[in-house]
Amino acid sequence: MSQQMKATRRPTSVRRRARPKSGWPAITGLLLLSALPVLGGVLRLGEVGAGSGDPSPPASTVALVVHIVSMTVYCVLGAFQFSPALRARRRWHRSAGRVLVPAAFLAALSAVWLAVFFGGPPDELALAMIRLVFATAMTVFLVRAVIAIRRRDFPAHGAWMTRAYAIAISGGTQALVFASWTIPLGEVDAFGEAWLVAVAFVINSLVAELLIRRRTGRRMSRVTDGSALVS
Repeated sequence: MSQQMKATRRPTSVRRRARPKSGWPAITGLLLLSALPVLGGVLRLGEVGAGSGDPSPPASTVALVVHIVSMTVYCVLGAFQFSPALRARRRWHRSAGRVLVPAAFLAALSAVWLAVFFGGPPDELALAMIRLVFATAMTVFLVRAVIAIRRRDFPAHGAWMTRAYAIAISGGTQALVFASWTIPLGEVDAFGEAWLVAVAFVINSLVAELLIRRRTGRRMSRVTDGSALVS
C-alpha cells in the first residue's frame, strides 16, 4: 500500500517546475562578443563628432550615427533577453522588447541604407553587398517576429528575434574570424575580407538555428512529459 502511495505522489513532484536559470554565462559571452564592435562604433562616433573630413553625404552620416547607436542598444540590451530568469519576468521582458524591437529596426534599416548608398572604394563593393543581404534578412526576421507576437505565437517570436540578433551581433564573430585567418595566414585583400565577413554571418546564423532547435526540443519534451502525466 505504501509503495502505491509513493507511486501516486511521484507525478506531483515531477510537475514542480525548476527555477529558471540566470543565464549569466550566455549573457557574459554575448556581451564580450559585442564589446569590440561596440567599442569600434564609439570610436567612429568620436570621429564623426570631431569632423574627420569624411566626404560622405549628410544623409549617410546620419544613417551611420543611427546605425551605431541603435546597434549598440540592441546588442547590449538584447543579450539579457537570453536569460531564462529575466524572460520569466514578463513585465521586464515586454518593457525591454519595446526598446529592442525599434532599435533593431533602426539598426537593420540604417545598414540597408548604408549599403545601398555605398560610396566607398570600388573594391569594397562586394563587402557592401554582403552586408546588404544580411541587413535585409535581419529586417525580414524582425517583421516576422512582430507578426508572430501580434498573433501571440511566442515560440515563433523568440525564434525570429534570435535569428535577427545573431545577424546583429556578427561584428564580434567577424573579429574572431579575421584573427583566426590573418594570424596564421596573413592579411587578405578586399575580396577576401568580404568572404570572411560572410563566413562570420553564416556562423552566427547556424548557431542561432541550433539554439532554436534546442529550445524546440525542450518544449516538445515538456509537452510529452505533461501528456504522459495526464495519461
